[in-house]
Order: sequence, then structure tokens, then C-alpha cells
Amino acid sequence: MRALRILLVFVVIICGLFVAADRLALHYAEGKVADRIQSSQGLDSKPDVSVKGFPFLTQVAAKSLDEVDVGLDHVTATADGHAVRVTDVKAVLKDVRIDSSFSSATAGTADGSARISYADLATAVPKGATVSYAGAARAAKGQVKVSGKVTEVMRAMHIDDPSGLVDKVLGNKTLTAYGTVTMSGGDTLKLRLDDVAGLPVPGLADQIKKLVKSDMKIDGLPSAVKLSKVTPAQDGLRFTGTGTNVPLEG
Repeated sequence: MRALRILLVFVVIICGLFVAADRLALHYAEGKVADRIQSSQGLDSKPDVSVKGFPFLTQVAAKSLDEVDVGLDHVTATADGHAVRVTDVKAVLKDVRIDSSFSSATAGTADGSARISYADLATAVPKGATVSYAGAARAAKGQVKVSGKVTEVMRAMHIDDPSGLVDKVLGNKTLTAYGTVTMSGGDTLKLRLDDVAGLPVPGLADQIKKLVKSDMKIDGLPSAVKLSKVTPAQDGLRFTGTGTNVPLEG
């Protein structure tokens, strides 16, 4: 019995040492990965990196990680040359396969998400226009509320009004319209007006809808965050996307 107790104590000590070594290695690796992501992606701040699964060392030995979560409080991206603050940036990487030299990896699946508040979006939309929440019913259809002076927006977008009809009828009147937001190509936010009401001239609403369009290419997000869908919410536009066999650069 005494020998058995000694053996059990020995096993507990060995297991404890293994767990401690595993956690230390995990903490060190997460810090190194965060540093590498920050430098390779040119990010403003170091991301939070969390490697899931236990034990960590056996995953490294197999060159396959179950899940790696990457999070950033915010990044400064660009939308058509304008700086825009993107918050709540997250990437959930699963089935991460590391190459033999440990220099690169590929995620079997990558779920990305991010948010741009309406206030931050104001720096990227055409001058004179504001985008805001349109209510639950319209948000469910992917619509946002667009307000502004049409003549100012048109000038900002270098849209001509050769007949002078828009300027003559609307002048400096502020209009409210509703538009649908969609994502294209994984990095371009498109805004198209659907409903422009209350105009005194027949057919003018259709002309404005054709003229006032906005395509904003968003650059500067981590390469693992692939965005394919945008959903209007009360606190801004929420972006999500899923990719498969995503190469992890840097």
C-alpha cells in the first residue's frame, strides 16, 4: 500500500508538471502569435489570441490546432481612402493545420465578424449624408435610413445635374430615404436607395435612386476575417463571413 501511495503521488506530480508546462507553452505561443499577427497585418494594437483544446503540446506535435480565436477591440481600416474605425473584430479559426516548417498555416474554416457604428460610418459616406438605424422591420430587410441634402451629396459624389431639376426642386431641403446595404467581393459595402418618398416631381425619386449610389471598399482588416454579409443593427452595421481553407499569412 505504501508503494502504491508513493506511485500515485509520483503520477500526480508528473501530471501537474505536464499541465504547468503545457499552460506555460500555451501562454508563450499565444503571445508570439499575437505579436506576429500585429506586425504582419500592420495593426494598431496587439490582438487577443486564445488557443482552445487540451493539451496544447500534443496539438503542436501533430501540427494541428483545434481552434484559435483572434479578437481586436478595433482596427483603423480605410473605406475609399477615408479612415474608418472598425470595432468588435473577431475571427474563429478551426482545424488549423500548420506546415512542416511552422512558417504558415491554413484554417479549415474561419468565421469572421466586425462592426462599424453609424457614427464611424459618417467618415466614409458621401458628404452631406448620414446613415442610421431604420427600425427593426426595415433592418430585417437589410435597410438603413439615409438622410441628407441631396444636392450636397450629389456634389460630393461628383454627380452632374445638367437640367438643374434636382437643385431647382429640392434646393437645400433635407430628405430621408431608405436604402439596402449588401457586401460584395468580401470587402465592398454597397448602398442602394430603395425608397425616396415625398418628392413633388413625378419620376424624380427614380432619378435620385439611379444617381445616388455608394460603393465603399473596406481595407485593413486582418486577412483571416472574410466578410460576406452585412446586417443593420441598432449599434451600427454588423459584418459576418465564413471561409474554408483560409491561408493564414504572415
